[in-house]
Amino acid sequence: MYNSFASTFKTMGDVDVLYHDGIYHLFHLVLPNHDFIAHAISKDGLNWKRIQNAIFISDPGSWDDYMLWTMHVSPDPHEAGWWRMFYTGISLKDEGKIQRIGLARSSDLIEWHKISDKKIHLPENMDCKPFHPLSSISPYYEDKPAHDHAWVSFRDPFYFRDNDEGYLLTASRVPYGPTIRRGCVGIAKETAPNEFEVLPPLHHPGQYDDIEVPNIIKFGQRYYLIGSIREDAKIRYWYADDLKGPWNNYYENVLLAGGNYAGRVSYDDRGPLLWNFYTADASIRNRKNLMPPPKRIVQRPDGRLAMQTIEAFDDIVEATLDPPQLNPIALLYHHENSSVTYHPEVQDYELRSNAGFQGFLFSPVFKCFRFKTKIRLSGEGKCGLLFRIDPETSDGYYLSLDLLKGVAQLRAWGHRHENGSEEAFAYRRLQAAYWRNTESMDFEISLLVVNNYIEFSLDHHVLLSLADETFSIGHLGAYVESAGLILHHPTIERIQTLSHPTDDLPIGPKHATAPIPTPNDPTSSE
Repeated sequence: MYNSFASTFKTMGDVDVLYHDGIYHLFHLVLPNHDFIAHAISKDGLNWKRIQNAIFISDPGSWDDYMLWTMHVSPDPHEAGWWRMFYTGISLKDEGKIQRIGLARSSDLIEWHKISDKKIHLPENMDCKPFHPLSSISPYYEDKPAHDHAWVSFRDPFYFRDNDEGYLLTASRVPYGPTIRRGCVGIAKETAPNEFEVLPPLHHPGQYDDIEVPNIIKFGQRYYLIGSIREDAKIRYWYADDLKGPWNNYYENVLLAGGNYAGRVSYDDRGPLLWNFYTADASIRNRKNLMPPPKRIVQRPDGRLAMQTIEAFDDIVEATLDPPQLNPIALLYHHENSSVTYHPEVQDYELRSNAGFQGFLFSPVFKCFRFKTKIRLSGEGKCGLLFRIDPETSDGYYLSLDLLKGVAQLRAWGHRHENGSEEAFAYRRLQAAYWRNTESMDFEISLLVVNNYIEFSLDHHVLLSLADETFSIGHLGAYVESAGLILHHPTIERIQTLSHPTDDLPIGPKHATAPIPTPNDPTSSE
C-alpha cells in the first residue's frame, strides 16, 4: 500500500503508473491543494519510495497557475527515449471553471519540463514545438459551465495508440440533455506531433454526471473502456469490437467494489494492471486515501473482465502452514449443536452448526497472511470467514459469504469501548461485492490481509479490495450458521509486513531508454 502523507491535512489523489526498466513509476495528485504532482518508485508495486516531485503549478497568469489534476505518462511515439505527461490544469483567472490539458516532457522520467504556448528555456536536446493547452469546444462538448455546474469538464487525459494512430481520451460532457446525465468520454486525434483534433465523444452512456479517468485496453480484437463513476465511487467498464463503438456493457460491469476510485491502466512485463486509490468515505475523498496493490487485468472466457491478485505477493511469503500446523481448532462459543471433524487423509475440515452461529478458529495468531482453501456448503444456512478475531471478546472481522445469492459482505464487528451508550456493540459495513452464482456450491477462495489492506478473491477473481484499521491481529477461521461447511486442504501463508523502503532503486538518465512495447498495449510507442 502507498500513502506518503501521514498528516490529516494532506492525502494522495488520482494515480498513474508507468513501468520501465524493472521499476514502477507512480505519479499522483496531492489533495486538497493540487499544487504539484508527486513521484514515487518501486521494484515490486508494493513497497514505495518518494523521490523528487514531477511538476508544479505555474507562475501567476499562466493557464495552470491554480491547480493540477489528473495526468497520464506514456512513451513519446515521435522521439525515442522521451516520455510525455499529459496533465489537467486550471487557472485563477477562470476561477477554476475551465479545465485544460497540458503537456510536459522528460528524457529520464525524473526531470520534467512543461511545453507551453509561451517561449520557455528548454534543454538543448529537447526539440519540441510549443504546445497549446487543449480545451473543451462546441459543438461536441460543453464550452461553458451548465447552469447547475461549477465547471466545464475536460480533464483526466489518457493517451493511447491504435492502428499506428494516436488518440487522447478525456473526461468530458456533451452540451445537451439533463445536466446530471451529460458525462461522456471525449476523444481527440493526434494529427501531427503534439497537435490534436477534437472529435465527437467516444462514448456517452446518458446516465452519469461524469466518467472520470477514462482508459482504453485491448484483448485480442476487443476494446474495453474503463472509467470511474462519481455517483457510487466505483470503477466500471464497457466493451466494443471497434474503437468507434457501439460500446456495450455486461450485466456485471463493476471492476472493483465501492471506495476504489480513479482506476488507471498500465503495463508491466506480465501484462495489464489496474491501479487506483482507495477511500473509506466516498463522500469526501480527500482524507486518508491510499493506493492499494494493483490488480492484474484478465479476460474471462465469455469476454468479461476480471481482477486477479498481483504476483508480487508470491515473493514475500515467509512461511506456509498446512492443516497439521493449524490444529487444534477452537470453537468460538460452547454449545452442543456444533462440531468440527478433521480428516487427516485428505486434510479436510468439516464444520457444522445445526442450530445457531458458531465460529471455528485455527490455533495460530496472524497479522499479515494469505488464506487459501476450497469450500463446499451443505444445507441452506449461512457461512463466512473470521479473521483478526479476539476469542475472548469475539471482536474482529466477519466476512459473510452468501454462496446461494452470490454476495460477499465484510463487517468490522465488536464491542464499543465508550461508556454511556445504549449500543454496546460497534458494527460497521465495510464493503460488499457480488457475483453470478451457478448451481455449484464448490468454490476456491483466497483472503489476503497485509497491514491494513484486505483483499478477498473467489475462484481467482478479486471481489473485495479495501483498507481498514479497526483490528490489527488475531485468530483466523470460518463460521457456519445452521449449515455445514467443508474446508479442503486449507493453507495459510505468513506474509512480510510492507514497511521497508526501496532505498537501492536506480534513477537518472542512464536508465532512460524507451520501454519494450507489450503486445496489445495501446500505450506502446510502436
